[in-house]
Amino acid sequence: MSLKPWREIAKPHKDVLEGTFKQSEFAADISLVASGNAPAEYQDAEKFFSRTFITEGMRLLLTSVVQRLSGQGGDPVIQLQTAFGGGKTHTMLTVFHLATRKVDTRQLTGIPPILDAAGINDLPYARVAVLDGIKLSPSQALPHDGIQVNTLWGELAWQLAGKAGYELVKLADQDGTSPGKEVLINLLQQAAPCVILIDELVAFIRQFEPGQHYLAGTFDSNISFIQALTEALKAVPNALLLASLPESDLEVGGTNGQRTLNSLEKYFARVESVWKPVATEEAFEIVRRRLFDSVGDTAELDVVCQQFAELYRQGGNKFPTETQNHHYEERLRRSYPIHPEIFDRLYEDWSTLDKFQRTRGVLQYMAIVIHRLWNSDNRDALIMPGSIPLDDSNVRNKSIHYLPQGWEPIIEKEIDGTRSEPFDIDGKDTRFGSVQAARRAARTIFLGSAPSTSDQMIRGVKADHVLLGSVQPGQTISVFEDVLKRLRDRLHYLYAEENRFWFDTKPNLRREMESRKQQMSDKDHVQPLLKDFVRRVFGSNHGFAGIHVFVPSADVSDDYGVGPRLVVLPITQACYSKDSNNQAFAAAEQILRFRGDQPRQKQNRLIFLAADFDVANRLRDQAKTYLAWQSIVSDISNEKLNLDLFQVKQAKKHKEGAEQSLQQMIRETYKWLICPTEDFVSGKPQLNWEVVTVSTTAPNLIQEIESRLREEEWLIFEWSPIHLMNLLKRWYFKDGTTEISALRVWQDCCHYLYLPRLVKDDVFKNAINLGLHSQDFFGFASGKSGDKYLGFIFDDSASIILDESSLLIERDTAAAFKETLKPVEHVPPTTQGEGGSGNGVDKTQPTVRPPVDAPPSVSTPAKKHFYGTINLDPVRAKIDFATIVDEVVEQFTSKLGVDMKISIEIQATSNKDGFDDAMQRAVKENCRVLKFGNAEFEGD
Repeated sequence: MSLKPWREIAKPHKDVLEGTFKQSEFAADISLVASGNAPAEYQDAEKFFSRTFITEGMRLLLTSVVQRLSGQGGDPVIQLQTAFGGGKTHTMLTVFHLATRKVDTRQLTGIPPILDAAGINDLPYARVAVLDGIKLSPSQALPHDGIQVNTLWGELAWQLAGKAGYELVKLADQDGTSPGKEVLINLLQQAAPCVILIDELVAFIRQFEPGQHYLAGTFDSNISFIQALTEALKAVPNALLLASLPESDLEVGGTNGQRTLNSLEKYFARVESVWKPVATEEAFEIVRRRLFDSVGDTAELDVVCQQFAELYRQGGNKFPTETQNHHYEERLRRSYPIHPEIFDRLYEDWSTLDKFQRTRGVLQYMAIVIHRLWNSDNRDALIMPGSIPLDDSNVRNKSIHYLPQGWEPIIEKEIDGTRSEPFDIDGKDTRFGSVQAARRAARTIFLGSAPSTSDQMIRGVKADHVLLGSVQPGQTISVFEDVLKRLRDRLHYLYAEENRFWFDTKPNLRREMESRKQQMSDKDHVQPLLKDFVRRVFGSNHGFAGIHVFVPSADVSDDYGVGPRLVVLPITQACYSKDSNNQAFAAAEQILRFRGDQPRQKQNRLIFLAADFDVANRLRDQAKTYLAWQSIVSDISNEKLNLDLFQVKQAKKHKEGAEQSLQQMIRETYKWLICPTEDFVSGKPQLNWEVVTVSTTAPNLIQEIESRLREEEWLIFEWSPIHLMNLLKRWYFKDGTTEISALRVWQDCCHYLYLPRLVKDDVFKNAINLGLHSQDFFGFASGKSGDKYLGFIFDDSASIILDESSLLIERDTAAAFKETLKPVEHVPPTTQGEGGSGNGVDKTQPTVRPPVDAPPSVSTPAKKHFYGTINLDPVRAKIDFATIVDEVVEQFTSKLGVDMKISIEIQATSNKDGFDDAMQRAVKENCRVLKFGNAEFEGD
């Protein structure tokens, strides 16, 4: 759902829109109003009340004022003590206009309900005396109709009762001594109902040096006057005093100011009612009334606030806990079109700055922000911390006005503006740029952290508050979470600790890290580091004869070994890419063909692992980052760097993080497995390269490589004798050759790329042993003497030894030789007996007769049918089925007159939630293509 921008619902006041407001007008001046020279919005009572929000505290104060003026109770003395800019003067103006109003109270917005609640139908007019401590001077008199008024009490008497009132305190005014309590009671009774407004009292009295006498009296006489005045007010039921006292050290002003404040508080405490005018929640309406002519249609703003509240509820713990409460939706409505987070940060964080005035400072700041956003056609649904345009010079200058020196270049480079890092991040990643994620997050962190100092135990703004100030409905929260990580890794003045972020004028260690990073070279630093880390990835538990990491061809052994050799190519000029940038084949061929300057013999023992071209530069950069952090931690240990405890902790944490990232990056980079093969073209072998990827997320890289080699059949772990027989027929048993050295066949498999690549000689010997169990493949001999085979094995089981004398014998030759080894059957000749006739029986030989009970000879019927079943391991089914075809099926298919039928039955049962729809569709489609007779899924 697309939300209406705030600018299409709310409308700022004309002076805010046009930028014609004067910041000084936000600072109310009680003296100017009393003299009739203030701007209309302060001078005109009706206009003043129309822009004034009656807070709960102000309502209670005005109730007390009207009760006091009507003689119905109320507090005689009210002390206004708040932080700088907390609304003290504005409160005095409210009382001033209420007491001296030029219009009926019914025309003063917010006043009728107060009078009704107090039960007052007719509020009397009152005389008002305004004593401004900034305007008065201890050494200069004020002229009034030819009379020189010297003191605070002289000015009070003149304003309340004119010349007659002054006559009551004339001598005390001329001498600079405090008038007595009774004199002041008499003065108040003559002027009642009356109101005394004293602003900046501390600023006036702190000018009196102890022991010094001034035209306006002494320090002690002025303190005594305040004591007498507060006591006198209790005796006059329709007279009251409002006095403002500072709360911040900035307003107190040094040791003499603090001494003055301590003395005044002691006497005010006897009778006064302390009131703190503006609460943070009430500031919403104060600012809205002053800056906005209208906040718009209630229904439209309700839709916006509901969408924000729903975003926070759906986000759950991604946002602060307080946003999950329905009260937060009400806060959104009350502060619209400004997000409550802006008020929270300004009132809770920025108000701690000495120069920042609470309500007045917020008004000044937000007026500039709103003017800039309006003119730049800002389309945000709310004015949020992430909306504040710190790239605007007026907004930026107002922001840094309250902060220590050094913030301007940080804002320009690290927070906002076309030359800033967040602007660059947004520009290079559309995920971020489409919502200005980097700039919005950086602005939010600045607003929430700039007022903090290094003395604070806990600094910065939590990540959930960054999201609160940045994300709008319809935007993806994870995008802003990702950009926080990007900012943390890129910015030099941004700190991050325990999910909190803050900016500081002191650079973090990243600048030092970046400086050291530039000093790291590929040859001297990166290559040795990566070589060590890549070695660690493989470990020692593997089936290779050797794993060679970043070594020259001369260091890759040329032997038969106990297994093949894995050669890991360096990232310099040896990366794999599917496009023209591919460098891996050339680097691999150099190692494949040569060992140093000599031709390599056992080429079929090598397999290569190459880096991904697109990731290689990131790996180099991450390696340099780790090396930089490692050197910083090393210098800390060796006391070459003087850092505080937080920075030491950060350096170690960054080193650990960089190491983990480097290990992960190695896995992401080294993912291309390269295998050399040869095919014969026009009678000549031609080199080919076969390439597959290995999983970057597999828990064990070496196991994943071995698994991929097995799957692709680039490495033979189990070899059927029929494959060996076919190899012998193709390459050796031809042109009359009937025997070949078994050792030579094994060695040729290690030499030539067009022959199978066996893991080790045990695979070769196992294939021979399996083949010798029958008369279908080949024969074997341990040696040969003349025409006679020694240690001949054929259709028999025996353990062979592979050496230079071992022979593999062509099948027919082996069968013929076996025939020669059968013993010849010998039949003895028949002879005649001596002296007898030729028909006589040889008396020397016994007569052989069949046993009496011998059964007649019966011929065995021929077996014409075969049936066999076997259960296969599903994981090994492909390999096992190929073996069954080789060892069993081909026994029948190779003979004439044999009809065969092979049936396959597949059963699969899910032990969990059943097979999903996608899997069922895929299996059924494959079965249909493969012409299965039946293929169905069933329920329970």
